[in-house]
Amino acid sequence: MISTKNLTRRFGSLVALDNLTLEIGPGEIFGFIGPNGAGKSTTMKILACLLKQDSGEAIVCGKNTRTDSDAIRRLVGYMPDFLGVYDDLTADEYLQFFAAAFTVPRSRRRAVIDQVLELTDLTDKKHAMVDSLSRGMQQRLGVARVLIHEPQVLLLDEPASGLDPRARIEMRSLLIELRKMGKCLMVSSHILSELAEMCTSIGIVERGSLLFAGSIDDAFRKVRSAALDADGPSIGAARERIVVVLHPASAAIDSIAAALRRDSRVESVAIESPTSLNIDLRLSEREGHAFAADLLIASGARIHSLAPAEINLEDAFLKLTTGALQ
Repeated sequence: MISTKNLTRRFGSLVALDNLTLEIGPGEIFGFIGPNGAGKSTTMKILACLLKQDSGEAIVCGKNTRTDSDAIRRLVGYMPDFLGVYDDLTADEYLQFFAAAFTVPRSRRRAVIDQVLELTDLTDKKHAMVDSLSRGMQQRLGVARVLIHEPQVLLLDEPASGLDPRARIEMRSLLIELRKMGKCLMVSSHILSELAEMCTSIGIVERGSLLFAGSIDDAFRKVRSAALDADGPSIGAARERIVVVLHPASAAIDSIAAALRRDSRVESVAIESPTSLNIDLRLSEREGHAFAADLLIASGARIHSLAPAEINLEDAFLKLTTGALQ
């Protein structure tokens, strides 16, 4: 649905996008994440044919942004980070205006507007003035607006910005519902945790360059490995940290740790308490769990729990955007 290759855009001496290459398939919610000023909005504006790239290629629904901009505009719904509010229009009048702008036939406008109001849970607010709506309702109205012409691709720039917790949950539920309807969504944010629960994949951008693209789980695996590399020299292999809690009746933790350290696949063992320790392994997550369990049992341990070290979403984002994974 969306493909870019070496996409580059400069504003004077500022390189806003630096050879950005990414792929987003149909039916995805792609989280486009990065600090403010990373190039997220610039990318979306190019994909929406509101801005031209200096070089590189952008393809949306099989059409090139340089040569097929009119066709792409009919297939894409773009929502900027700040919604323009009209003081003297009701929500219904606001959508009527954009339905006319998108040349929705008069005979279909009422049905289409009622449909998007229902989808965004704004039916009971159709006669309310737009500027009287809460921030969350205004954002949902913005989503309703971009759905008016039934686009295949939605480009949503910071749709949860400024929302309270309840409004964020409502927005997330709405975006998941749109994906179920077959839409391809590209959703930007500077907060990783906003997108983690709904995205099928993410891309992390900083200073116009794509640092990472893949699943949330893949991002966590890279962060775990980077966290271990920060504690010591890289060993050029998959790495995993295992957190172990022992049964009180287990063998002495010092003797268990000593036995673990004798194995070449164990990089380090840190005793956290009389019944818990962290094991850094020269193994992948899949291999590490079974190996750690076998080695612990052989050393006389009685295991209460064994799990990979948790990675905080914000820690992951900070590591990914400070060069830790490059």
